[in-house]
Amino acid sequence: MNPTIQAALVRERLYLRSPRTVAAARQFTRDTLQAWGVYERHQDMLLCVSELATNALRYGVPSGRGYLLRLFGFEDTTIRIEVHDSGPGFSRITGKPHGQGLTLVAALADDWGVLPRAPGKVVWCEFR
Repeated sequence: MNPTIQAALVRERLYLRSPRTVAAARQFTRDTLQAWGVYERHQDMLLCVSELATNALRYGVPSGRGYLLRLFGFEDTTIRIEVHDSGPGFSRITGKPHGQGLTLVAALADDWGVLPRAPGKVVWCEFR
């Protein structure tokens, strides 16, 4: 992402540690993309939200905490999806059969990565 680009639109929602929140995060993203008039590649974006939220729940959200889903709509038509968690560890592609979520995100998104935060990390992906 070009740091000189300013976000035109930002929406976020905090979710508690529960498997049911993955569907809610997907619906929040669907509603946001529709409100922003984004229809191209929206199915890919929804799938990435599901994968990132599921990973946060499995590996990044300690008991009693939650995760933050933040969506950015940039003026250059880039959509950035971020999932913030407060858990330890660093998200990565492992190549193990049960850990294919980030492989899918890498295949669908134009770019993705992980940023440290205190505590935890931010896993993000972008669609242009």
